[in-house]
Amino acid sequence: MRVLVTGAGGRLGSHVLARLRDDGMSVRASSRRPRIGSDVEWVVADLATGDGLAEAVTGVDAVVHLASSPRGRTHQVDVLGTRRLVLAAGAAGVQHLVYISIVGVDRVPIPYYRHKLAAEQVVAAGPVPWSVLRATQFPEFLDDLLATSARLGPVFGDRAVLAQPVDPGEVAARLAARVAAGPLGGIEKFGGPQVLRFDEAVRAWREARGSRRPLLPVRIPGRLGRELRAGGLVTEALPRGVRTWADHLADTYGGTARR
Repeated sequence: MRVLVTGAGGRLGSHVLARLRDDGMSVRASSRRPRIGSDVEWVVADLATGDGLAEAVTGVDAVVHLASSPRGRTHQVDVLGTRRLVLAAGAAGVQHLVYISIVGVDRVPIPYYRHKLAAEQVVAAGPVPWSVLRATQFPEFLDDLLATSARLGPVFGDRAVLAQPVDPGEVAARLAARVAAGPLGGIEKFGGPQVLRFDEAVRAWREARGSRRPLLPVRIPGRLGRELRAGGLVTEALPRGVRTWADHLADTYGGTARR
């Protein structure tokens, strides 16, 4: 099977490329900028303009669509760009498109999530047999969020918000398994092994870093806060990942004291 991976240069992309190769698949990887790799075929394609998409999807059996732009041009890339990709894939005879999304896009009122949900709908309405995998947040995202907050002194956050960090390598394995299994024609959810309150996650993070920075509780108002505290970002779906938040902290900080 020959598989195109969009957004292959991102955090999840490197895991997906490795997993697909390990599973014996031929991999083509797309990025907006030229890249070189000895074990994959890199092509240049831009979802925002459509440049290179027709060439990227030619001759592939499946597409794993990871590309996203959360910090700008989100509608242009995530929604309109996904439509361009789906149409190009349909014209090229691609048999399966797997789209990575986020647990909570249908509940949590964040603008980026609205775009991801719209992209899901584009995939489902398109001409290519499809699957959607909604994953919970990566531990690196939570780690970066806490580190950014701590630069100001205390760690700010709503201590009752629920999170379920999932290892990106395990998400990559689920995506590869879905490619091998064929189109689901529906949405699958995948989360980490533990649901944590924000204050629990912060406590473990502080201990791993040897930090004395306090948690300054800030209650998130409105519907956003209600959904985050009610579990909008977590899932009870099985199976779950196995690598915990504590595993990530141990691998990242190794018990060394940091302030």
